[in-house]
Amino acid sequence: MVSSVASPPQVWGQRAQRGVWSEAELKPHLVKYWLNNERAAEPEVFDAQVKTVCEHYAEAQQLHEAGVRLVSCDEKTGIQALERLHPTLGMHPGVVERQESEYKRHGTQCLIANFEVATGEVLAPSIGLTRTSEDFAAHIEQTVATDPDAGWVFVVDQLNTHQSEELVKVVAGKCGIELELDAKGHLRNMKAMASRATFLADSEHRIRFVYTPKHTSWLNQVEMWFSILTRKLLRRGSFDSVDDLRERILGFIEYFNQTMAKPFKWTYKGRPLQA
Repeated sequence: MVSSVASPPQVWGQRAQRGVWSEAELKPHLVKYWLNNERAAEPEVFDAQVKTVCEHYAEAQQLHEAGVRLVSCDEKTGIQALERLHPTLGMHPGVVERQESEYKRHGTQCLIANFEVATGEVLAPSIGLTRTSEDFAAHIEQTVATDPDAGWVFVVDQLNTHQSEELVKVVAGKCGIELELDAKGHLRNMKAMASRATFLADSEHRIRFVYTPKHTSWLNQVEMWFSILTRKLLRRGSFDSVDDLRERILGFIEYFNQTMAKPFKWTYKGRPLQA
């Protein structure tokens, strides 16, 4: 004879509870991340910023012909120099490529890249250990130095390093604008980040910045190029030092500019997206 043991009362309670959740189409064991809608707070401001970015993309060729370089710029941080402990095994019929899962870490690098919208080329990249406001200001300075007499428009996000005192000083120096400084050499009338952003975005300046709204990385074309860099080089690469990583990235950029560079076909016109 086979004896049966009754389920404890709490088990029956849990089963009944699961039945209720199932009928109500609720899944309390699951969770998804979501991002608050930035447009909801100030829809007119948000839409105007998106429209400005898209209008600049649409005018990229005309700006280029007029001697104005339109550049999408951002940082790719924490790029790891990972060295695979054993060689990758190549694919052959019926077997996919096999990459060694164990690796040795050699540190990280930060890439600040410029994607020129009209040509599709990557200009004057900076690679280093950090992405401070000083790093970004120096990057903009070295970028402008590649064509010192041209007009420059940089599409960037609203990171604080893109609205810094150091950056204001670089732009003012290149544009011949005299700034008011206090006894310590700091900006006297642009203490707030918003006031610095207003100065940097001034359409009268030969070098100026166009800011994307918060949480709209998809609006910045250089992000699409970062995806190419990841797929073509970083994902399958093995790097024995940060110097090796740096040289391989610079080599890929040179190869990209010679063989792959072309403008992205940007079709979005700035129309508000449906929620």
